[in-house]
Amino acid sequence: MSRWAVVLAGGIGSRFWPLSTPARPKQLLPLLTEKPLLRETVDRLLPLVDPGHILILTNASLVEPISAALPDVPRANLIAEPKPAGTAAALTWAALEISRRDGDSAVMISVHADWAIPDAAGFRKVLGVAESVALDNSALVTVGVRPTRPETGFGYIEPEGDASAGVKVRRFIEKPDASRARELVAAGNLWNSGIFVWRVGDFLSEVQALTPEISPALAGAPRTDREKFFSSVRSISVDHGVLERSKRVMVAAGEFGWDDIGTWPALARSRALDASGNAANGKVHLVDSSNNVVHSEHGTVVMYGVSDLVVVVRDGMTLVTTAEKAADLKTLVDSLPQEIKDA
Repeated sequence: MSRWAVVLAGGIGSRFWPLSTPARPKQLLPLLTEKPLLRETVDRLLPLVDPGHILILTNASLVEPISAALPDVPRANLIAEPKPAGTAAALTWAALEISRRDGDSAVMISVHADWAIPDAAGFRKVLGVAESVALDNSALVTVGVRPTRPETGFGYIEPEGDASAGVKVRRFIEKPDASRARELVAAGNLWNSGIFVWRVGDFLSEVQALTPEISPALAGAPRTDREKFFSSVRSISVDHGVLERSKRVMVAAGEFGWDDIGTWPALARSRALDASGNAANGKVHLVDSSNNVVHSEHGTVVMYGVSDLVVVVRDGMTLVTTAEKAADLKTLVDSLPQEIKDA
């Protein structure tokens, strides 16, 4: 059995403006430690997967900076998507690439580049369980995270029983409102992490059978020509296009501190906090201030008597907003003049 890992690392992460830009997107930023998020992601996988078996799916403009950040991953393994086409197309192309290099029996682990996972050993342990479940049942396995709070920003998975050793998925549940989230957590549902494990042949078989948005591109020239493949597909997520349509989906549950680093306020859940609940990085001095997220790349930030703010400072640019508004930062970025947006 041969094992591969696929890391989804496209996009620029506009919710982390002004630190995140097209030239230096979120996955290349050191938001949690001194390492970029993408480097942390690959390092978590290295005990399980050789660098030569790690594929990075991104866009053409990021191939060079990702290559510089990951010198141990072969350049041929940095795959530029010609256009955004959804995760179903991206993972199908990755599965085709692995199949061409290593056959349909190879195992594929799929992760995103922008997660916080403090318990790396626990993460790898759950991947091992998921891999066994996938192999023993010819299943498409998703990793469900046991919730630590009634989160409205994540989708949920309802398992058919105790998912510790892997069980079938009863259903996927879209992002709920606060009341529904509390009900889902109380009923034992799991967060839908977006971590997947399967044999590439099993996955491609389900795409062929269930995903008309992608399946025509699995025949003829599009199957081997990246440009033709991506021009032949219709955009759809792997959740909607494959997993919600398949009867071969199982879930393995785990607890390893997983969280989605989607906004500045999310860093307060993953960074070390001071006694007043502030998550600060850089030269920051806080007095009588609480529950702030501060990130300073240049200069010193002094805050006095304020709470629930997000302050981001980089050379020539300062952002100040509330924690509530920071969750919708894309609205601000879209309204900015281009010279400020790209500064």
